[in-house]
Amino acid sequence: MIPTEDASARKREIEEKLKQEQETLSFIRENLEKSDQQTKGMVSILSSFESRLMHLENSIIPVHKQTENLQRLQENVDKTLSCMDHVISYYHVAKDTDRIIREGPTGRLDEYLACIAKIQKAVEYFQDNNPDSPELNTVKARFEKGKELLEAEFRSLLTRYSKPVPPVLILDAISVDEELEVQEEVVLEHLPEAVLQDVICIAGWLVEYGRNQDFMNVYFQIRSNQLDRSIKGLKDHFRKNSASSGVLYSPAVQTKRKDTPTKKAPKRPGHDHDPRVKHPDVLSEKHGAASGKDDVLDVEIDSYIHSISAFVKLAQSEYALLAEIIPEHHQKKTFDSLIQEALDNLMLEGDNIVSAARRAIMRHDYSAVLTIFPILRHLKMNKAEFDSTLQGTAASTKNKLPTLITSMETIGAKALEEFADSIKNDPDKEYNMPKDGTVHELTSNAILFLQQLLDFHETAGAMLASQVLGDTYNIPLDPRETSSSASSYTSEFNKRLLSTYICKVLGNLQLNLLSKSKVYEDSALSAIFLHNNYNYILKSLEKSELIQLVTVTQKRAENSYRELIEQQIQIYQHSWVKVTEHLTNRNMPVFQPGTKVRSSSRGGGLMIRTSNNQSLSVLQLKDKERQVIKDRFKGFNEGLEELCKIQKGWAIPDKEQRDFIRQAQRRVVSEAYRAFLHRCANISFTKNPEKYHKYRPEEVEEMIEKLFDTSA
Repeated sequence: MIPTEDASARKREIEEKLKQEQETLSFIRENLEKSDQQTKGMVSILSSFESRLMHLENSIIPVHKQTENLQRLQENVDKTLSCMDHVISYYHVAKDTDRIIREGPTGRLDEYLACIAKIQKAVEYFQDNNPDSPELNTVKARFEKGKELLEAEFRSLLTRYSKPVPPVLILDAISVDEELEVQEEVVLEHLPEAVLQDVICIAGWLVEYGRNQDFMNVYFQIRSNQLDRSIKGLKDHFRKNSASSGVLYSPAVQTKRKDTPTKKAPKRPGHDHDPRVKHPDVLSEKHGAASGKDDVLDVEIDSYIHSISAFVKLAQSEYALLAEIIPEHHQKKTFDSLIQEALDNLMLEGDNIVSAARRAIMRHDYSAVLTIFPILRHLKMNKAEFDSTLQGTAASTKNKLPTLITSMETIGAKALEEFADSIKNDPDKEYNMPKDGTVHELTSNAILFLQQLLDFHETAGAMLASQVLGDTYNIPLDPRETSSSASSYTSEFNKRLLSTYICKVLGNLQLNLLSKSKVYEDSALSAIFLHNNYNYILKSLEKSELIQLVTVTQKRAENSYRELIEQQIQIYQHSWVKVTEHLTNRNMPVFQPGTKVRSSSRGGGLMIRTSNNQSLSVLQLKDKERQVIKDRFKGFNEGLEELCKIQKGWAIPDKEQRDFIRQAQRRVVSEAYRAFLHRCANISFTKNPEKYHKYRPEEVEEMIEKLFDTSA
């Protein structure tokens, strides 16, 4: 049960809270009543404002519409006046542009093009709005006149500023300095920059508005002429300067180029570069010398090789220029037309070289093949760049170089084959044989020809492969190398093929030399002749890299030639048998060793005393025996004198071989002669010994030392 005091306190607390709540409720009710009164006042104000706003709108909208209509009318009037002015201007275009059109675009191209644009707009206006008006014909005529003058300006700018590229600049462009890791590119500027921009601008206008392609024909004709003149100028420059200098240098950039493309030092084996090669006419069948003709030929060959390189470089430069001026879809066709004249001239010159080589081969002048080789090698080296430059041109254009290469390969291979046959079939004519048995001209010429093939061994091998495909030489082919095209043949196969060809030439030469040696009546001279030729061949093979090529297919070639040389030396030495046979013991009187023989005072008898004089016996020396000794001395003397007289005029050009043969012969003869003198030293077989004993051994040796020396 809650205490009474606590309950009373609790009741008073509740009553106080109730009273507070009643007061709060009364306050809220009063505020709600005030809010309702204010809301009613605001609604009344807004209703009054809406009424007044609607009244204002009804008054303003008609005025606004009227004003808008007036503004529209004003704008229409302004537009009409502007259009009238614009239309009227079309009627005055011909008059306004007459002076500028008549004077042409020279020196003020932008202003001129602006006038042309006005005329063009006038033409379009009259065509659309009044096609029968006389003004249309007037502005059309003015437009055509303006276009003609633009085309004339295009032609004039190209003609006036297109100049052949200076030869020294071309030489700088086509040369390569091997000492520089990064090559500095030589820029060929065909037109001044300002002129180029004008030409580009005119070309662009003619493409867009001129609606004809005549200017493209003008462009390729003018630039084609300059391209051809540039190459001809290079040829003229080359001919003038090559006579006095073996190497062309650019006076403009002397430090950039050391050598022209064909003046590089020969590199072999390995990279087939383009060294200078002399082309001796002594390789012809008649073996005539024509050094002056050779020099001219060298210049022509180098000139043509330079021209090929120059054409590629100039064509690339021309295409770069053309790409800025001619529309893209016309570039390839225009470029094709542009290069035709220069390309045709180069191909014609190449065909003439092939024709000249063909005629020379018909005359059996096989030196013509040396004209083909450097050119063919250069063409093949540059073929990839050539094809890249002509990419996109007509097939007939792209096929011109491959056709020329094929022609050169064909005629070159034919020359090589016929040269090999000519070595085998060179006639054996006595008047053409060296009287002293020295190296035959055929041998030196054949070796010279083969040595010069070293500078072109890759080209020569590929040339043979492209024509004979190995069948002529019975070379087994690797299956991977078999193809209908010579380009598929590997370098190793070409090397084997060239090796076999060289061996064939050397074999033919050996057969011909054997045949020629039979012209000599003296077998010793024949042996000297063969010895000299074999030795010359061997030494030449060893000094050059020919021996490496020969041993590719003939491993024992070097030993074979040494055996042949030794064989001919033995044959030659046999010629001295008719001298040394007089010094042998055959049919000589026989005496005991150590005896001393002298003539007796009686009856021609001999008193034979032993070497220690202890016992004596008397022998009779018969007249026949005395005559044998005399004949031996006489035969030796006459044989020695005869051989020395004859063989003194013979020749062994190789000093080492000459000394070797002399020493060997001197040793054989001297030893036999000394032995003979020793046997006859104490024999008194004549009253006049000086008549038979004419030479001391030292004098015999001196005579033999003078063999093969006409000046001794």
